[in-house]
Amino acid sequence: MLTAERIEVDFLDLSALTSDYKLHIHACKGCVSTAEPLCHWPCSCYPNHALGQTHDWMNEIYERWVSAHAVVIVTPTHWYSTSSALKLMIDRLVCADAGNPDPTSTHGKDPAKAKALELQGWGYPKHLDQRAYGLVVHGDVAGIEGSRRALSDWLDWMGLIDAGDQARLVRYVGYFEPYATSHDTLDKDNAVQEETRNVARAVARVTHALRKGQLKAELIDLPRPRPK
Repeated sequence: MLTAERIEVDFLDLSALTSDYKLHIHACKGCVSTAEPLCHWPCSCYPNHALGQTHDWMNEIYERWVSAHAVVIVTPTHWYSTSSALKLMIDRLVCADAGNPDPTSTHGKDPAKAKALELQGWGYPKHLDQRAYGLVVHGDVAGIEGSRRALSDWLDWMGLIDAGDQARLVRYVGYFEPYATSHDTLDKDNAVQEETRNVARAVARVTHALRKGQLKAELIDLPRPRPK
């Protein structure tokens, strides 16, 4: 039970990108496609004052991910995928998976030095692994399963630990019904509201077990012949 355990919740509302003109998540430049060590952890591509690419919200978001012991992602389905705001954050989190924590080792963004480092033998560190996660993916017509699987695959790849089947929720809200009444439909759907609460409960319990050392990841120490 978690009655004696204090849980602090940090709510990151990515929809603020559409309402706060000062907030931006700039696009990933794909440094990792040149060489892994060229992709710095956390990302050092911004700000770029010469191009007016400032107010990069990711500078704050990286700290919030590092501070979290678990994450629950709640997203609508937009055209068989996640929202654009969530996808921007996901792309910029590529540096969390094997990114270079020492920018001085590449003298900033020197491709030749980055390539030499990778070819010497790069460890591909996972900077956000061993955190629990849960997912709530909703839609009104189609695409929710594919979107959920893509998110699960991404989080699994980064080394996060899913909190079980009740922590991976996919539901239609107002299936093929008008958009105009979708909020009313959600308000009346007590079951999906309780299922969403169960996602949080499952993540809380698994996080508690992880921190207590009671959740054994039996395969975690198996060597990876392909660490990338």
